[in-house]
Amino acid sequence: MQLYNTLSAKERAALIEEAGQERLTISFYTYAHIGNPSIFRNHLFIHWNELDVLGRIYVANEGINAQLSVPAENFEVFKKHLDSISFLKDVRLNIAIEQDNLSFLKLKVKVRRKIVADGLNDQTFDVTDKGIHVSAEEFNDLIEDPDTVLVDMRNHYESEIGHFKNAITPDVDTFRDSLDIIEKDLADYKEDKKLVMYCTGGIRCEKASAYYKHKGFKQVYQLEGGIIEYARQVEQKKLENKFRGKNFVFDHRRGERISDDIISNCHQCGQPCDVHENCANEACHLLFIQCRECAQKMDNCCSTECQEVYNLPYEKQKALRRGKEVSNKIFKKGRSEVLKYKK
Repeated sequence: MQLYNTLSAKERAALIEEAGQERLTISFYTYAHIGNPSIFRNHLFIHWNELDVLGRIYVANEGINAQLSVPAENFEVFKKHLDSISFLKDVRLNIAIEQDNLSFLKLKVKVRRKIVADGLNDQTFDVTDKGIHVSAEEFNDLIEDPDTVLVDMRNHYESEIGHFKNAITPDVDTFRDSLDIIEKDLADYKEDKKLVMYCTGGIRCEKASAYYKHKGFKQVYQLEGGIIEYARQVEQKKLENKFRGKNFVFDHRRGERISDDIISNCHQCGQPCDVHENCANEACHLLFIQCRECAQKMDNCCSTECQEVYNLPYEKQKALRRGKEVSNKIFKKGRSEVLKYKK
């Protein structure tokens, strides 16, 4: 039985555009005890492939973390399948505010050790003993309380283009980096301050809230459904929007606009901009912020060196990167020294 993709991203994009059918971009997660992640992974791939689901899904013994797109006409069948799985019945689905039919172009269901790379090996705390979930309205009230410490649990390249006002935005590259740094910086607030956290869809706060309660924080809160659900509730209930800028998302769109504010700048010229791009040189692939003018001038590359490589014949490009690691792809998001106006 076929349990892998047979179409390239380019071929899939052409089929989606030809079909002209609306697709929904969705994310969800849940912590649960999964005895055999490999069998569960295969089960999901078989059923979701038949529904033309595309996306990136991580499965582990501790649960599932999914970002995907599904044809709108198949949504009810997809939801019915989720509900047929005991620990996914009525799971909260974060549906994107801004839809893009090409947000995902392959179905990738991968077995991982953890559904979020947190770097934690501490077996003494209970991940289900989490913080208090709050709605958008409750969150707005909480963050105006002088006894609240608001923390962005995302990485620097995410908060750079958008965050809540007065939030602490750790200058970190990964979630695992943030956990100990935040605990150390906020050590004096464990007893008498409200620790309020938020992230993209809620999954990082789910783990972090349990971790910080274990570490002695007495009042721990998290934004239910993250920024994605906050934006939806703000629109539906006509609440004051306290988020400034864009919400970084991990699909082809790279960002959803939550407010009209542009709080970041092009890393190459310094002009106001909040559009993330990956360097067109596949040997680099650096994630950085680039305005339209610089994109045209630089052929969507991060540097003149990458631009020179990008303009070589494709076979020569392949030969140059053969056997070399793509070092910028993960660990240097927006931090390359070639970017004059990086954060």
